[in-house]
Amino acid sequence: MAYTERPDGRKMDELRAVEAKVGVVPSADGSAIFKQGDTIAIAAVHGPKILHPKNQQNPEKGLLRVHYNMISFSVTERIRPGLSRRSQEISKVTEWALAPVVMLDELPGTVVDVHISIIQANAGTRCAGINAAAMALAHAGIPMKEMVSSVAIGKIDDKIVTDITKKEEDHEEGEGATDIPLTFLSNSEKISLIQLDGKIQISRLKEALEAGKKAAKEIYELQKKALKEAEQ
Repeated sequence: MAYTERPDGRKMDELRAVEAKVGVVPSADGSAIFKQGDTIAIAAVHGPKILHPKNQQNPEKGLLRVHYNMISFSVTERIRPGLSRRSQEISKVTEWALAPVVMLDELPGTVVDVHISIIQANAGTRCAGINAAAMALAHAGIPMKEMVSSVAIGKIDDKIVTDITKKEEDHEEGEGATDIPLTFLSNSEKISLIQLDGKIQISRLKEALEAGKKAAKEIYELQKKALKEAEQ
């Protein structure tokens, strides 16, 4: 049976309800919360600060470190607290997604730490974390060339769907589901992250990239609005 209707009633190209706000962690140099449907990510930035030990300092540029963690109560079945292999992988890909826009050459000898906590999860956690992290970096005044915006695009049977949910990820009928997390730079529209969980034809991948670009622009406008509201 062809996939014709999404479980939550959204259109195929429609994002879940999004909320974005900065300045949510007073003790951090910059912070943000990004809610995407039932998925909630909080990011806190500390730095730039002098990197220790001194022999690890780079006199030409700073270091960006990302720490991604899913809180044990973030999903229905409680997960083991602490860093997992998955957390380490997402921490690293988040660094890669952010690296093209963070101007580390202006921060020699320092480190910028980004702590991402997923307090509630219903798919798209790495994308929500990236969106929150980018906002938190901007809120902290870290020099950035542009913003990044991230969204997970899915292919379910023959349909390209925006902002895939856990229920849709688990779809097993027909051709099943493919999950494609994407991160776009806001001005150049270049891709700083693309991952693929599943199978997709090249022609459909191009369609998914266009859907991702459209959704990322919508997310960027919400990120930008949250940052402007914090300045008022």
